[in-house]
Amino acid sequence: MGHYAKVENNIVTNVIVADEEFFDTFIDTSPGNWIQTSYNTKGGVHLNGGTPLRKNFAGIGYTYDSEKDAFIPPQPYASWTLNDDTCLWESPVAMPDDGEIYKWNEETTTWDLVTE
Repeated sequence: MGHYAKVENNIVTNVIVADEEFFDTFIDTSPGNWIQTSYNTKGGVHLNGGTPLRKNFAGIGYTYDSEKDAFIPPQPYASWTLNDDTCLWESPVAMPDDGEIYKWNEETTTWDLVTE
């Protein structure tokens, strides 16, 4: 079994689990293409040590970049930039690594400590 993303106008509209042979007989009259994705791939790394596939596991609303052959999540904030190697968005300031919980504040472009 594998995971496949339906891509229409470079946007993922659906993700399914199916055998590759399913597509031999499956008739899909809706626009777009089915592209394989890997549940175990994030940031261009296969989480179980295998071969990564298309940088990231596809999700609905993700973009498929055919030049990079990569699935890219939606940009979470306007100030974040895309890392071309991982195809993941990065904040302009690294989140503190002190074991506390933080949330991004786009207005101040800083990480705010969550106190609740």
